[in-house]
Amino acid sequence: MQFDAREAKLLKPGQHLVVGGCPGLRLEVTATTKTWTYRYEVDRRMKQIKLGHWPAMSVLEAAKAWQAKRSEREPGVALVKPTQAPVVRSCTVADVVMNYVTGHLEVERSAKSATAAERRMRTAIVDMADKPAESVTRLDAYNLLDQYKHVPTSAGKLKSELGAAWDLGLETGMLDAGVPNWWRIVMKGKLKSKGKIIAGEHQGQTRRLLKPDELTALMAWMSNMHDLAKDCVVMYLWTVTRGSEFLGIQPDHISQEPTGWWWTCPKEATKSARFADAVDLRVPLYGRALEVIKRRMANVGASGFLFENAKGEQYTQHTFSTYIYDLQPYSAKTARREGEGLVCPVINWTPHNLRRTARTMLAGLGCPNEVGEAIMGHLPPDIVATYNAHTYDDERQHWLKLLSKRLESL
Repeated sequence: MQFDAREAKLLKPGQHLVVGGCPGLRLEVTATTKTWTYRYEVDRRMKQIKLGHWPAMSVLEAAKAWQAKRSEREPGVALVKPTQAPVVRSCTVADVVMNYVTGHLEVERSAKSATAAERRMRTAIVDMADKPAESVTRLDAYNLLDQYKHVPTSAGKLKSELGAAWDLGLETGMLDAGVPNWWRIVMKGKLKSKGKIIAGEHQGQTRRLLKPDELTALMAWMSNMHDLAKDCVVMYLWTVTRGSEFLGIQPDHISQEPTGWWWTCPKEATKSARFADAVDLRVPLYGRALEVIKRRMANVGASGFLFENAKGEQYTQHTFSTYIYDLQPYSAKTARREGEGLVCPVINWTPHNLRRTARTMLAGLGCPNEVGEAIMGHLPPDIVATYNAHTYDDERQHWLKLLSKRLESL
């Protein structure tokens, strides 16, 4: 039995969808309803029987009703080109996952994110892929997630994605209403991260930020970094934006306006791109951040990005994070280095900690919370977003100018 719930949701009035393996079973669409019908031929004339409405009647229930009506008909009466009685099979775990991939991931997420999530789920369910979805027990769900508890962050993502897949299956009628979503229930609160591993030990969940003396030491030592890395540190601190956002800057994202220099990060390049209320991120440029942008604007390479590596490719957040890790004394590469000045004097920090540090400095300067969150590109709560359409451009300029002065004073 073949039925694509996503395709069914996109049907327009007057269109219909046939169910593979069930001759004559159709989902027909009007302006207000989607109706299951059984269409067959008698004496060269077409007859049609209404079976129920989708999604109240799932595809499995429709197939059972179709089979019952088909069995009631007189033997020997021609059907619509039947070859053999189809076998109506239950919806499998793999079917539910694929329904989620095509109906949600490929629509709402980037291609990279959707591919990663699909790969994660397919790898995890390999032993139960052909198992009827409605027969998955609480123990099945627990045992699967238990295999990944040593990597709690990945296990948490898997639990969330499989739970969302079951939710969509229930909403679209792919799963009967009584089928429990065990993924939402099992291991609740038991998949918390133990923090990153340094020298073989978990560090626990910490909100690391650099203290003023550490920032002073780091900026004094930055001359030992390569130019790309130095500029990345500056952009994290002076703009309070994400690495994935400023590493995607292209020349047409930069403009000199009457109020000063601005970087406009397109909505689709932000982390909030999947939300309907998201907008382009506007970032005023001051101090060292403006110096970095002007210098790189004058030397844009073949990639078209301001931040480009020696191979002529866009520099990535992952590459920068790896570089910073390898400057720490606990990195295996550190032990192989020779000479002085190659180990960062500030230890146990990541690029994201720079962003947290800058945000904390804004708060220390007196920046209102809603302005600080706007500077970071965070979306406001639903009710605030509905009624507050203020752009905060003036406030961004005021507080990032103060932040630049504070950083230069260190």
